[in-house]
Amino acid sequence: MTSRIAAIALDAVDPGPVADFWCAVLGWQRVDEDEEGISIAAAPGSWPTIDVLVVPEQKAVKNRLHLDVRADGTSAADELARLEALGARRADVGQGPDVTWVVLADPEGNELCLLSRTVQDVEREAAGG
Repeated sequence: MTSRIAAIALDAVDPGPVADFWCAVLGWQRVDEDEEGISIAAAPGSWPTIDVLVVPEQKAVKNRLHLDVRADGTSAADELARLEALGARRADVGQGPDVTWVVLADPEGNELCLLSRTVQDVEREAAGG
């Protein structure tokens, strides 16, 4: 027996903009909402969810857990432009100049990384091409 990830929790002072940002990034939708926060998922009843939970304080230090995303159906450069247009901003967490990914922050500063290889690059490599 093993465990499965049910939800990934993100803290936010104002969960609405953070949930909307992640819905736009992933093509997901709001599936539940109450005074404690907003849950988003690919579809109602699917999981894992991302639960954007209300907290009283602003983010103060680097996250110890973050999400890595890959461009899907577009180039990494085009996806970077799209993420920045959605409100992501570049973040410096000490990654140095030679990394192959871009560190970004969502509207409340939660880090995410845009990986340089696209979904299609990874699938092609896995297929031996």
